[in-house]
Amino acid sequence: MAIINQATKELQVKIVYYGPAVGGKTTNLMQIHEHVQTAQGSKGKLVSLATNSDRTLFFDFLPIEAMAIKGFKTKFQLYTVPGQVIYNTTRQLVLRGVDGVVFVADSQYDKMEENVKSLGNLKDNLKTLNQNLDGISLVLQYNKRDLPNVAPVEYMEFLLNNGEQQVPYFAACANRCEGVFETLNMITRLLLHKFIAESNRRAA
Repeated sequence: MAIINQATKELQVKIVYYGPAVGGKTTNLMQIHEHVQTAQGSKGKLVSLATNSDRTLFFDFLPIEAMAIKGFKTKFQLYTVPGQVIYNTTRQLVLRGVDGVVFVADSQYDKMEENVKSLGNLKDNLKTLNQNLDGISLVLQYNKRDLPNVAPVEYMEFLLNNGEQQVPYFAACANRCEGVFETLNMITRLLLHKFIAESNRRAA
């Protein structure tokens, strides 16, 4: 859940990039860290927690045009999870207190089964933490659209975006920074609108 820091007048929001191994989660975070526009000194270092063959990335940032909610500016904390199944305990740890998820799917045909399994794993891990996918903000990113053997977006929508309520999605080539900020802007917008609505409800 979002954390309110009274001392710095900041609302801290946690966004986790989830998905199969080598799908582009790390590339997304690296592109965002390199190109995001922030006020001086309001971008954290890109921290990498490496395992033998996978890693978790983290950094936070306060955008120049950070929307204020009740006088609090919003700082975003961005995380990735390790893609390999053997690091599932780490995934659960990273998901603790999550506000929004970007699910990064690999668009290659031969990765569809991994995409579906990873989305199912996300649902299972949220359930372990007494949360569910309907209760958090979610955006899908169909990455690696520049490769030759990619599935049509419509097919990926059929496989991955088939809940009662469809969520926003973006086609992307994260290595070219295409679709990266569109995805980020959407998840931050969904979260801010949600917190504004909740804040208004509490005040009513």
